[in-house]
Amino acid sequence: MSLPPPGYQLFAPGLLRPDWHLPPGVQALVSTREGGASLPPWASFNLGSHVGDDARAVAANRARLCAAIGAQPVWLEQVHGCVVADADGAVGVPEADAAVARIPGRACAVMTADCLPVLFCDDEGGVVAAAHAGWRGLAAGVLERTVERMGVAPGRVRAWLGPAIGPAAFEVGDEVRAAFVAADAGAAAAFVAGAAPGKWLADLFRLAHRRLEAAGVRRIDGGGVCTVADPTHFYSYRRDGTTGRFASLIWLDAARSTGPA
Repeated sequence: MSLPPPGYQLFAPGLLRPDWHLPPGVQALVSTREGGASLPPWASFNLGSHVGDDARAVAANRARLCAAIGAQPVWLEQVHGCVVADADGAVGVPEADAAVARIPGRACAVMTADCLPVLFCDDEGGVVAAAHAGWRGLAAGVLERTVERMGVAPGRVRAWLGPAIGPAAFEVGDEVRAAFVAADAGAAAAFVAGAAPGKWLADLFRLAHRRLEAAGVRRIDGGGVCTVADPTHFYSYRRDGTTGRFASLIWLDAARSTGPA
């Protein structure tokens, strides 16, 4: 297995633990593309069932993930919106782009291959959440909705930004920039003019920071790891087209504490 990227530690083959201070009993991991059963072009630890991969390989990869983490991921049908599912009572595959859990063993999970995964927990280790933030969901307020659904004061929330397409690779059109600047004039600082008229290089990490800070979240870690630039660890739709999906997960384990860290 390859060495983990900066900001991560190896948890198990194909699984990384972010360098993120968490309350006792809260666990967070990011999967990679290494060590699974999928064949090219999904090689090899693809967790997405919607990308054309062999269903048996995806099932084997998901079973391996569950065994490694000792929790049950609640998979979502992600639609680039801002619906937040209740992972504790979820049946089947909810159509949502975020999930919140308060019951130990129910892992909030989002799958990405360039979009931004954001994980959340509160200081007491009583509630966790995960959000899938592509530019559409980010502009629509998926992060703010997730913080609201956690049901705690935003000042008690910790957030972590996972691997996503970086600002040197994410070229967008005028309509994307306009969607953010219309709601927040300061968001213009997250866009750099591209090589062609009407094209911009967008910084998803910076945009997410602005949205979270405006929602009252002050402790924001992670960010800066580009999926496009790291083909060893991460899938990237923009880089490869047909590709797999990796997961960012957070959950409460059975030994969670009810006191602050």
